[in-house]
Amino acid sequence: MQSASASVRPAAVPQSSGDHWEWQYLALMRRIWAEGDERADRTGVGTRSIFGPQLRFDLSDNRVPLLTTKRVFWKAAAREMLWFLTGNTNIRPLLEQGVTIWSDWPLAKYRQATGEAITQDDFEARIVAEADFAARWGDLGPVYGKQWVDWPTYRYRADGLYERGPGINQVAQVVESLRSNPGSRRHIIEGWNVAELDQMALPPCHKTYQFHVAGEGAEARLNCLLFQRSCDVALGLPFNLFGAALLTRMIAAQAGYQPGELVWTGGDTHLYLNHAHLVEEQLSREPAGEPRLELLRKPDSIFDYRIKDFAVTDYTPQGVIRAPVAV
Repeated sequence: MQSASASVRPAAVPQSSGDHWEWQYLALMRRIWAEGDERADRTGVGTRSIFGPQLRFDLSDNRVPLLTTKRVFWKAAAREMLWFLTGNTNIRPLLEQGVTIWSDWPLAKYRQATGEAITQDDFEARIVAEADFAARWGDLGPVYGKQWVDWPTYRYRADGLYERGPGINQVAQVVESLRSNPGSRRHIIEGWNVAELDQMALPPCHKTYQFHVAGEGAEARLNCLLFQRSCDVALGLPFNLFGAALLTRMIAAQAGYQPGELVWTGGDTHLYLNHAHLVEEQLSREPAGEPRLELLRKPDSIFDYRIKDFAVTDYTPQGVIRAPVAV
């Protein structure tokens, strides 16, 4: 396994010179390279990893943790979050909107099953053009949204067997419980269904969202704690932070609260060894600017938001930093 330590010298990159929220993200990157264990992993690429870090972000006044040291395609992250809320698990609706972030896993499965050396562009084009092909090869299994809005239940039958019962819409339940019982400690959306993990293209990384109401009346604030059991800090985390902030904002609006704080906690928090160039480039940049996320309307239901309902302002990021996904 190659060593990343020679590629990046954490002490040589800029250090925090202010209180911009993004410094904590860069400090996390730096800490992983300086202190992390070098580990073999499922993908065969290898990572450098730490366990249990925490980041905190203020969501008041439309603040949003959208990185400025590289461009994050926030509309793709927003479309992914809206897709989760539909309960859909097929990549076709995402591809129809130009979102390709989930293509790698079904593409790898197709290549392995058929032996066909199809390009990603051609695979995605077939998913969009052919409904039957999409149904067979574009589905990811019961990932994220399926668990969020249709968690399976089973009921006992008189003959000693169990049959499928009505699914549980965790998102709807959380919105309702926040309205009716704000002090509850059970405002949780859970994606980790142990019984169905082996059916998923990828088990949920950002697996548990817990919501908490602080304060009372018009000043009551909705906080969110996201636990992410596995975190690709370079590629995944920027999307996950924006998505969690957006979900918190939507739920806060629907339940009648001001946005409060997003608290992110990582389990295995890592950088891939083949991302050394990405890390070196990003750590050489300094955060600047304060992007804002505006919700332009409040629909009747959290499931009725559309991409046109969101606007990001004051976002002038530095250039894109591209890196390969480890599948």
